[in-house]
Amino acid sequence: MTDMPLTVKRSIELLGLVLLVTILVVGNSIIMPVIMAFFISIVVLPVYRFLIRKKLPEAVAIILPILLLVILIGLLVWFFSAQVGILVSDFPQIKNNVNIHLKALSNWVSNISHISTREQLKFITEKSDDLIGMAGKAASGAAVTLSSVFVFVGLLPIYIYLMLFYKDILLRFTFMWFKPEHHPKVKEAIYETESIIKSYLVGLLIQVSYMTVLLGGILFLVGIKHALLIGVIFAILNLIPYVGALIGNIIGVLLTLTSSTELWPVVTVLLVIAVVQFLDNNILMPRIVGSKVKINAFFAILGVIIGGSIAGVSGMFLSLPVIAVLKVIFDRTVTFKQWGVLLGDERPEKSPMTFATFRKKKTAAVKAGTEK
Repeated sequence: MTDMPLTVKRSIELLGLVLLVTILVVGNSIIMPVIMAFFISIVVLPVYRFLIRKKLPEAVAIILPILLLVILIGLLVWFFSAQVGILVSDFPQIKNNVNIHLKALSNWVSNISHISTREQLKFITEKSDDLIGMAGKAASGAAVTLSSVFVFVGLLPIYIYLMLFYKDILLRFTFMWFKPEHHPKVKEAIYETESIIKSYLVGLLIQVSYMTVLLGGILFLVGIKHALLIGVIFAILNLIPYVGALIGNIIGVLLTLTSSTELWPVVTVLLVIAVVQFLDNNILMPRIVGSKVKINAFFAILGVIIGGSIAGVSGMFLSLPVIAVLKVIFDRTVTFKQWGVLLGDERPEKSPMTFATFRKKKTAAVKAGTEK
């Protein structure tokens, strides 16, 4: 490929990119559980190695961390279900609060415009019918979506077990793709990929824990109803880079509005979320995850959008670690090094338009960019 004309090489790269995206779109229901299982198997790998050192049988050393993971997810689902149950039990009060808010909004609209209460009621009725119709369509596809989730979750433990059991075969397969003189670089890339995935995913697990405790605890202390539910929803949505925090803010405001007839709880929720997010983004998360995932903000956001369009929430969640792994691979290949530069946040210290040294693929002086 090194002897080909530049236009041919770039055309092959772009065609490969299109082919990769096409494969992900067509086979996302098969590929996404495999990718998720691959990342989780790397996270539980230290536990597996520890149990092997303790002379446990290999099958037991694989099953125990998987059981631990299942228990952890089960506890999270139980906690979330309990909080939703509390919300459902308050439904009559929520209905009254919503009516009060709608009446106040109607009075405000009447004061600033010539739209009568009857016209507003007609508009709300029409939109309510539209929403009911949309909800019916969504409910008709809920069974298919739910079955897909169960299949996804059911396949994960099987894939994780098999990946850990056959990891040496997978490693040998990887090395056999490259010439022996390139094996040291391949080994380095494997170790760095493992380190990045472990630090990122374990960091996210820790993040969910302290975000739930911090946000839910502070809101509970200041007297906000459904504080723990707001905390756990925001903590889980915050796992989706950039987009999740915005959705979490909206849901937090809506839950607060339905549980209170006053506006001060809404302001309190927004302020507490802002403070907790500031601590998370600037103090806590950088110290937990470190600076290993150096993806620039543009491609992080673009990756989240593309991942969401390909595979929904799981694609949004996996987008950043997938891009980070690709960057590790690109940085260690001469042919694709420019793609690693494009994904990273290491900006050249001087303009490549003026200084020719910053146009080459060799290591160049860089300055810090923007990272999450």
